[in-house]
Amino acid sequence: MRYEAVFMLPALIVSLIYNGDDRNSFIYTMLILILFGTLLANIKPSDSKFRSKEGFVAVALSWVTLSLFGALPFYFSGYFNSYIDCVFEAASGFTTTGASILEAVEPLPKGILFWRSFTHWIGGMGVLVFMLALMPNLKASAVNLLKAESPGPSPSKIVPKIRETAKIMYIIYFFMTVAHIILLVLTGMPLYDSLIHAFGSAGTGGFSSRNISVGAYNNPAAEIIIGVFMLLFGINFTLYFYLLKKNFKGFFLDEELLIYIGLVTASVIAITVQIFNIYGDFFTSLRHAFFQVSSVVTTTGYSSVDFNTWPTLSKAILVMLMFTGCCAGSTGGGIKMIRILILFKGIKSEIYKVIHPKIVNTIKVNKIKADEEIVNKVFMFFFVYFAILGMSVLIVSLDGKDLITTVTAVIATLSNIGPGLEIVGPMGNFSSFSNLSKIILTFCMIAGRLEFYPVLLLFAPSIWRKGAF
Repeated sequence: MRYEAVFMLPALIVSLIYNGDDRNSFIYTMLILILFGTLLANIKPSDSKFRSKEGFVAVALSWVTLSLFGALPFYFSGYFNSYIDCVFEAASGFTTTGASILEAVEPLPKGILFWRSFTHWIGGMGVLVFMLALMPNLKASAVNLLKAESPGPSPSKIVPKIRETAKIMYIIYFFMTVAHIILLVLTGMPLYDSLIHAFGSAGTGGFSSRNISVGAYNNPAAEIIIGVFMLLFGINFTLYFYLLKKNFKGFFLDEELLIYIGLVTASVIAITVQIFNIYGDFFTSLRHAFFQVSSVVTTTGYSSVDFNTWPTLSKAILVMLMFTGCCAGSTGGGIKMIRILILFKGIKSEIYKVIHPKIVNTIKVNKIKADEEIVNKVFMFFFVYFAILGMSVLIVSLDGKDLITTVTAVIATLSNIGPGLEIVGPMGNFSSFSNLSKIILTFCMIAGRLEFYPVLLLFAPSIWRKGAF
């Protein structure tokens, strides 16, 4: 909570620079955070051991707390209809979902818009990973926090000390963001808008300062730069460390990266051919196809055009990409390419076992044997993903909206994408949903960002029994 108060300083400075009427919203929230954070910090636990389950529970509660208190500037500003709307918007920001209940964002004060997008940048690499980079070495505590917060099947240390790993990740993240901002400014985009959209690209979040997103600028150069950087931030950050260490083979021969690039390329080509009749120009069609594929596969959610008007096949490809997501260890959401890869290799292995019962067939990723435990976890992840998807769709369907809107709204929040189709399309929003649906969709955003288990653990009765920890 005290770190979150510090996170709000840049937004407060922006509010003061633009002389906005939202400055008190940040001041009040920061005082509340510092007060309660200090009171809680003075409570000393009887058991200081920090095991795996403590790590999972701490991460889940931290993200819920961040969202609940991160919503206060929105609430105090008076620009939102209810506190539930504010929590939805804050959770969408921190989880880098980019789904919004706002019908128009341009009337918002500059400070509020900045905070809304800055939450993407904080949440993209992981709030607690950022804290680990700043805090003293927490030893086992740090490992357990990283396991619970980092996306993908196997978060790994890239240097022996976990704190140094966190630092390296954020240094790469920071300099890529700065490079992105500079390039956007060079295209003629104003500095403030460049910051907003760079935060969204870096965190693969998608909150924009314009009602119709990136398409409002009608700036092909900016669209291309944002599209490229969205894809770059969708790559496993461990691979960038390989580049720094000049391990080019480890980077370019990574199986997950190759599948990621291959799927993006195939999707762009297929959609370009499909939408050529709409735009009548190959390069315009290619630009929009590239941008939207980059945006959806990385679960960013920016839009250059209203892809709701595209042919059914193009929309079907985008929905498929909503499920897959990008690479593990990136700032993106979704199921992740590595899980898709392991799933298909697992299916292939089972087919071979039926044909050749005595064959010993191991599953390998990057020529390294994948433990049976990892394979089982991947299959279990798919079951949990679709179980939560199904239950959430049933509850949200009580609102009586059409099936495409209902299903894609849940997919868009569970995979941390942002826009879906129809009412929640790129030119739409989530404002028309009931409070119950907004709560369910907020749960989906946080559960999807933490990949379910930390959040589901909070619902286990045994966790809360005396002596459970």
